[in-house]
Amino acid sequence: MVEQDFSSTPVSRVAQFLTFSSEDRRKIWAKVANIVDSIDSSEKSLNIENVLAPNDAIAALTKFDFLEPHEPSSVLEFVSSGLTHGRVHTTHPGYYGLFNPAVGDMGIVADTLTAAFNPQLASWNHGSFPISVEDHLVRHIGERLGLPPKNIDGVFTSGGAEANHTAVLTALTKKFRGFSKLGLRGLPAQPTAYISREGHHSFRKAIRACGLGTDALTEIPVDVNLKMDIKSLRQKLDEDRKTGKIPFLIVATAGTTSGGIIDPLSDVATVCKEQGVWFHVDAAWGGAAAIVPEMQHYLSGIEQADSVTFDAHKWLSVPMAAGMFLTTHPDILGKTFHIETDYMPPEGDSGEINPYHRSLQWSRRFIGLKVFMSLAVAGWNGYATVIRQQTKMGVILKKALALNKWRVVNNTPLPVACFIDATDESGFAKNCEAIVKRVVDDGRAWVSMTKLNGLPVIRACVTNFKSQSDDIQALITALNHARSILWK
Repeated sequence: MVEQDFSSTPVSRVAQFLTFSSEDRRKIWAKVANIVDSIDSSEKSLNIENVLAPNDAIAALTKFDFLEPHEPSSVLEFVSSGLTHGRVHTTHPGYYGLFNPAVGDMGIVADTLTAAFNPQLASWNHGSFPISVEDHLVRHIGERLGLPPKNIDGVFTSGGAEANHTAVLTALTKKFRGFSKLGLRGLPAQPTAYISREGHHSFRKAIRACGLGTDALTEIPVDVNLKMDIKSLRQKLDEDRKTGKIPFLIVATAGTTSGGIIDPLSDVATVCKEQGVWFHVDAAWGGAAAIVPEMQHYLSGIEQADSVTFDAHKWLSVPMAAGMFLTTHPDILGKTFHIETDYMPPEGDSGEINPYHRSLQWSRRFIGLKVFMSLAVAGWNGYATVIRQQTKMGVILKKALALNKWRVVNNTPLPVACFIDATDESGFAKNCEAIVKRVVDDGRAWVSMTKLNGLPVIRACVTNFKSQSDDIQALITALNHARSILWK
């Protein structure tokens, strides 16, 4: 019989594959710091869109077959080059796309510390400090949104999609006793949910993932200002009840993705109370307006919500992803997600918080640290200044578009403009995509195309706290040039 060797390999020989000496670590971090420092200075000289062709991306990676190790510096240089030349530069001040902002320095520091300490946030016994930090943030951000302080509860999520999924699950749990145990087979009739036609499509995924099927989600028509039409909402609720369906959730949006529209939150809240339906506000982006005193009235009614989605990685300019699900029902997360296991610590009786009992996630990283450190350094007043500046840039953008014969077709206080060519409105639809492509190919600005009321528009959103008037002018110049070329 061959004897097995149970002797251990020395730690030093094992560690060499995954860690550096103190001196080498300092060297590699110095290089990382130089790369981070160079992003601002180098990014403006690059085309905003640098997308690799699939064959080029595959070819670049062929040398990494992982059979032999590479020098850390060479791997760092390879990745830095790839991130410089193989992506859309969403952190560029000329990027006016979806909500991918430049990030503040404390967010970068926080994500580095989170990776280094690698805390486990499933249970209090493993992460009492990080769990406390996140709970502290939930309560302060909830208060800033106007939610009743004594009832605020919530969890950090991987993003707005998970938060919206959580809203569907909590609404089902609240409406249907026994849902957590019996599931859909225990429901007395078809549950139905409602959202504006301009609402986020993550709710379609959430409804499907809950097993309800997308037919259970009704898109409510919008009015001339693209807000949820309350009369149509009431009519649809009445129709569904008459056919035996059971409404359980209405979603209002505070800052739609395409047009930045804020639904009539107070009116939706009234309908929800009358109907006994869960009121959720998807404020992933627009919720941050609550930080600015003179903008808080735009969110009037959000304080009546049963739950709110908020994404700090949008208007709070922290690294992705940092979503939040906030609720005014302190017991609902436990009712929705609580589970007992033999391999997790037992539930304490001294106020300990165990996130795995209250979330779709189990093991996860310390999402909230980048929000905590950024907010601790900037303060509410600092963030109000930043958001106020971006809103001002949005006003400047809309005025500049009008002066250059582009017509803005969305009406929102948020810094997003959806516009068409006022010099040829009838012919714009067929040229919209071509104009967008020419602007993006020019490299100085990045915009996208979307549809409002079924018609194509160009969309530009100020997502970067570094965007200035000269960046706005660069966009206008690129738009005008694209139009002049196509109109020749």
